Amino acid sequence: MLKFFTTTALVPTKNNILLLFTTPSSKHHYPSIFKFFTTSTTTIDPQSFTVSYLINNIGFTPQTASKASQYLSFSNSQKPDSVLTFFTTHGFSNSQIRSIIKREPQLLSFKPNTILLPKFQFLLSKGVSNTDLVRIVNSNPRFLSRSLQNHIIPTYECAKGFLQSDKKIIACVKRYCFLSQYDLPNKVKLLLDNGVSHSNIARLFQWWPSIFDSSDLLNTVEELKQLGFDSKTSTFSIAFLAKKTVTKAKWDEKVETFKKWGWSDEHILQAFKKQPFCMLSSLRKMNAIMNFWVNHLGFNSLDLARFPGILQCSLEKRIVPRGLVVQFLISKGLRRKDASIYTPFVGSEKLFVEKFVNRFVEHSSDLLKLYEGKMNLADSRNDLQMVDQILV
Repeated sequence: MLKFFTTTALVPTKNNILLLFTTPSSKHHYPSIFKFFTTSTTTIDPQSFTVSYLINNIGFTPQTASKASQYLSFSNSQKPDSVLTFFTTHGFSNSQIRSIIKREPQLLSFKPNTILLPKFQFLLSKGVSNTDLVRIVNSNPRFLSRSLQNHIIPTYECAKGFLQSDKKIIACVKRYCFLSQYDLPNKVKLLLDNGVSHSNIARLFQWWPSIFDSSDLLNTVEELKQLGFDSKTSTFSIAFLAKKTVTKAKWDEKVETFKKWGWSDEHILQAFKKQPFCMLSSLRKMNAIMNFWVNHLGFNSLDLARFPGILQCSLEKRIVPRGLVVQFLISKGLRRKDASIYTPFVGSEKLFVEKFVNRFVEHSSDLLKLYEGKMNLADSRNDLQMVDQILV
């Protein structure tokens, strides 16, 4: 139950000062009956009441409450109390209710049973659980301010045209409630009209639905086309994701990281066009892989520019154990140093063992011990830095 202050508070009006206090009432889940005592017949100023209510009942600061009252006004506690009760009866905690109202204070002016309840019922009818409903609303309450008929349902149906099933849509909504996004159907149409394939839009929905909140989608499409990406291939959707989710500052930092390891602008562009995921790797992973590749294996960093897909592999579970096996084979003259550096790092584990371990009968036991030893090490540890320390 949200805390209500029972101490007396002064509420100013234009002509007088009113004494405001709250007392419990059995008629409301929340004890918020306000009684006003005045020596004149002047009515209470709604803005002053709103400010006081937001401060005392929700925990707004005076400054925030004053700002919110410019767009929200009520002269008694009946409506806001009913909203608070509504959220409580639907399983929201006090802290969640405070957080929701602080982000969307206009919800206090809504009629719960006619405006909020139908939106809850809509999501529940699509397979959202009560627990997930609380999480969805708490993570992005803005969609509750949207019209159910004119916004939420059309947006949902737009997504269903790409994802096909309620289950997939709900999975997206749980990650990011795109139902609050502005003008989604028109943005999707814009992408389709400019050559982005239906399958690419579906991928973007599944990977990162918040992308459609962006206001400059067309600029990104044109930029990628100029770089040579085909808007109908799956690589385009990955590049689009990278461009829309990596900030300019972080992008520049990753570019400088690649340059630190000897890549030129041309190498970076080449790698991005081949495997756009390389710009979605964390700086820590990029540096860890480069460090192992160059300093431990003695390979050329430009190998990774030619085959950037390796950057997407797990350092611990693939690059380290397989790299050490390849290094061993080269040291024993069993593999040419100029042989394809990409082949050992792609394909299944079974294929790798057959081609790079069991094939060399004389050394197979040593190779298997080396390979499995590092694999077991990876299974027991998650910290990339520890891998580097052990290999030093």
